[in-house]
Amino acid sequence: MSIELIWFIAWILVATSVLPQIIKSWKSKSTKDISINWSVINFFGQILWIIYWFLMNSPSLIVMSSIALLMNFSMIILKLKFG
Repeated sequence: MSIELIWFIAWILVATSVLPQIIKSWKSKSTKDISINWSVINFFGQILWIIYWFLMNSPSLIVMSSIALLMNFSMIILKLKFG
């Protein structure tokens, strides 16, 4: 297995790690146990990663971080909607 494949699988897992929680929250219409602080901190952390990868000229990492950003944004929207 190549190093690039390990990297790719790791980033896919990290970028989509919040997806099961998004699905659970959507189905249950409840986010009462989700910390909005965690979601917001994670969201801004992802923005900083995207800026960093942009400055490092790393398009593949920009894409992966953008996926993670989208997942975090979705969780924030669900938290605000279902509180």
